[in-house]
Amino acid sequence: MREPEDLYELTPDAADVPQGLPLVAGLTGFADAGGAVQQLAEYFADNASPTPIAVFDTDELLDYRARRPVIEFDEDHIASFTTSSLELSLCHDEIGRPFLLLSGFEPDFQWNRFTAAVIGLIERFGVTSTTWVQAIPMPVPHTRPLQVTVGGNRQALIDSMSAWRPTTRAPSNVLHLLEFRLAEQDREVAEFVLLIPHYLADTELPAAVAKGLEVVSAATGLLFAIDPVRDRSRDFTARVDEQVAGNAELEGLVRTLEERHDAYMAGNPVRSPLTDVEGEVPSADELAAELEKFLALRRSNDDEA
Repeated sequence: MREPEDLYELTPDAADVPQGLPLVAGLTGFADAGGAVQQLAEYFADNASPTPIAVFDTDELLDYRARRPVIEFDEDHIASFTTSSLELSLCHDEIGRPFLLLSGFEPDFQWNRFTAAVIGLIERFGVTSTTWVQAIPMPVPHTRPLQVTVGGNRQALIDSMSAWRPTTRAPSNVLHLLEFRLAEQDREVAEFVLLIPHYLADTELPAAVAKGLEVVSAATGLLFAIDPVRDRSRDFTARVDEQVAGNAELEGLVRTLEERHDAYMAGNPVRSPLTDVEGEVPSADELAAELEKFLALRRSNDDEA
């Protein structure tokens, strides 16, 4: 049987990693409502000075036919060939404090071996806590602050931050397996599930990045420059509000989501933010149709810029 550590190679910089750092994780692949995980990865790439310390073997873990590499074709030849990567990196927050970041694609294969490999790295570097982020679409309004569901074994975070605590069965992420194994070993682990307005789930939602950074800060004590992201979020929300304004049917749909959200957040023991009094999930078809023009216009403006 091949050893878990054969799945990755340590870089020379691994020798300089201090012991006792927090680990932050987010992997793309299965679902990423609002582009939250992808945007967080881009934020850390641009702002946290990541230095790879362990590079995982893409040939072992990636299904190339499901997620095909991208080529750049320049007139008569292939100028570049780019495939997905999966790395553990040493990063630094806004005031220079170090942390570890696990980012890249979610493995298609060998979940148990990959999880064992990550736990081996956690042991090697004396990781103090593991925090990971994902995002799912929910029938909640864009006019209210994003909420989160918190999982793991850090009860203080669950008690103070978890807005929705379901009992359910759902498709898993490989980081669910990692969380499960870490909890079995009584290692600190926290999962944050961002609850994204379902009619904006296919957009890159700036509020998702801001919320993701906020929850990572709460779990780790790390500091990040969130204000620029919040400025983009306010601008995005204002544009959506413009699209909604003046359309009575659309305003009614948003108002219904707001009422259900507010009733739930006020502690209503009967009504969930996900259903009406009859237990039915409200349709977002009309809302999505109206927003489609706005989103297409936004993409067009971005391309022109």
